[in-house]
Amino acid sequence: MTLDQLQQGQRARVDSLLGDDSLLQRLMEMGLLEEEEIEVMGFAPLGDPMEIRLRDYRLSLRRTEAARVQVSLLP
Repeated sequence: MTLDQLQQGQRARVDSLLGDDSLLQRLMEMGLLEEEEIEVMGFAPLGDPMEIRLRDYRLSLRRTEAARVQVSLLP
């Protein structure tokens, strides 16, 4: 499952990041690392971008960027 498939309020753990390019490096610099827990906070009115909570801050990602993040749901 990828991050872009989650719904508002769902929590997940980052399993891996897909790809090997500058976007992957940027996501890692923003704190999206393996084993990090995230929560989907909401979506823009047209559905893109999405806002997630990562550690103690909120991060907005486009759905195409979120599709590069493999996650597993948390209970």
